[in-house]
Amino acid sequence: MLLSPFVFKSGATAKNRVALAPLTNKQSHAGGTLSDAEHAFLARRSAFGVVTTCAAHVAADGQGWPGELGIHDDAHLPGLQRLAGTLSAAGALGVVQLFHGGTRAPEAVTGSRPWSASEQPEDPAQPRAATEADIERVIGQFARAAARAAQAGFAGVELHAAHGYLLSQFLSATQNRRDDAWGRDRSLLVRTVLREVRAAVREATGPSSAFLVGVRISPEDFGQARGLDLDESLELSQALVEGGADYLHLSLWDVTRNTAKRPTEHPLSLFRAAVPGASLMVAGKVWTRADAEACLDRGADFVALGRAGIVNPDWPTLAADPAWQPVMPPVTAEHLLTNAVAPGFVEYLRAFKGFLA
Repeated sequence: MLLSPFVFKSGATAKNRVALAPLTNKQSHAGGTLSDAEHAFLARRSAFGVVTTCAAHVAADGQGWPGELGIHDDAHLPGLQRLAGTLSAAGALGVVQLFHGGTRAPEAVTGSRPWSASEQPEDPAQPRAATEADIERVIGQFARAAARAAQAGFAGVELHAAHGYLLSQFLSATQNRRDDAWGRDRSLLVRTVLREVRAAVREATGPSSAFLVGVRISPEDFGQARGLDLDESLELSQALVEGGADYLHLSLWDVTRNTAKRPTEHPLSLFRAAVPGASLMVAGKVWTRADAEACLDRGADFVALGRAGIVNPDWPTLAADPAWQPVMPPVTAEHLLTNAVAPGFVEYLRAFKGFLA
């Protein structure tokens, strides 16, 4: 089942149920254009059924770090078209993850003061509160970025509403203290973005297109994602599926752990019950085929590999052998370099304790 094709409700068919998770790699050129190194890294992993780009900023003021992929300008199209063509030719579904950093788009990177749902005096970034014009503008920017991804030839986009970035900030009870419609219903922004993205790609590709639109969410607080409630996330999942999401991507960080709010229950079981007919993707410390199959047994349709995909670029092919065991950290820089992880990405990975030997 894991290595068999999967058909999304849009009609898009993945050759297996294994996705390369979106991975920050800091390899794009200044200005957000795709580099040869980033192209090589993703192309080397085209054995995956779905290959997701790193988070790509939909606006210049949404960039979260240097070397980040952009999709807010037509100048980004040539590199995006090249990557989309490479992945399609290899039989992989190429998906661009779309995001805006919000308060996590530092002024040192963007040149402008970050903004978020509300002012947050406790946040060192000191974001200003979004105006109505900011909100309307960013909705349009997400929609135009999705249309640009379709124009480039990608198979889909994924809205990044996890990990404490802008869409997640609006979902947060602690970061969104607004008293207007965008605060009274904290899911309104992501639902509106989803609606406008669907409309934009329908116009760009036609009503019968199989173009994918997924949404990644953090079900509960973890790391930079805060102010999130499990039951609200379950309700959100229903609204997103009803609003046209082709799949939900649950960022769990560790797929073996039960939820914090309900310690005897696993998130996959809860989300499967909440959206019984939806396509669910899950990520979080999936390394072995047994790890992945356990996720499917719990209700996932797809597994997304992050670090395991960095270290094992042919994971979906090699996992066909029941005796195969993936390479696991610590790994040498030489191992990474020979698997299309460029020197700059290797240096970034040194920050992750125990990853490099």
